[in-house]
Amino acid sequence: MASAACASCAKSPPEVKLKHCVQCPEVKYCGRPCQTAHWPIHRAVCNSQTGSNARSAGNNNNNARSAGNTNARSGATATGGSSSASAGLSPPKGLEQGIAKPFTHLDKGTWLHDRPPKDVYALLVDAYRLRVEDMYNLEGEIEPGSLYGGAPNGLAGFRRFLARVAARPGLLPPWWNADKKKECEDLGMDAGQWHDLRCAVEKSDIIEHYGDGQFPMQLRMFAEAVYGGPAPGGFSGTAMRSMMMAMEQGGMGDMQASSFDISSMLKR
Repeated sequence: MASAACASCAKSPPEVKLKHCVQCPEVKYCGRPCQTAHWPIHRAVCNSQTGSNARSAGNNNNNARSAGNTNARSGATATGGSSSASAGLSPPKGLEQGIAKPFTHLDKGTWLHDRPPKDVYALLVDAYRLRVEDMYNLEGEIEPGSLYGGAPNGLAGFRRFLARVAARPGLLPPWWNADKKKECEDLGMDAGQWHDLRCAVEKSDIIEHYGDGQFPMQLRMFAEAVYGGPAPGGFSGTAMRSMMMAMEQGGMGDMQASSFDISSMLKR
């Protein structure tokens, strides 16, 4: 049964006008400040209402759409996953084609180069989605016009992110142009696949989709290069990237990458 009062401040009509949560119609707020303040409490409930359907369709942590639409997301990008896994490429699944030595590419600024266009689009969407999630969880900041601020999708913020990427010389592949940018935005707004700007993601979602415990680290390091500063939480990935590069080059003996998951070190 829907509440007749704001879930945060308990005010009710006619004193205030209520609007419901995008995902949970029974939960209402008198305005964005109350919705933002109540989100840490409501988040678990909001996720649990759609969690089972979302995961069965390959879409984890769906914070932005009704459960009735999640079944359309079973077509998550997985072409080429088995070949990437057998070749030892990263990620082993989730993209058309993985790459070798991803941290070396991150250091050189060529992480998005020599990939199929759809893979580039997917990675840009997911780098943005994880960055927005990290900013909310680690800095308490809400991206303007994002799901966390009550918007139905993250397209506006994603366009700002793409502008930042384009402003960093060499990060985008040489074939990138206005038409490719539009294709990238269209993929992010396609409800029939996993890289959806209507849905939020967490670290665990990224690991599950790509099958690589280090992939959140790659996305975060790429976003760090885009924004030109420390990652959310104040951590610089420079030292960790150098360590991972040394491991890719065989310079750290038998040490395993899983021992150096920056995400677990930061408890995020």
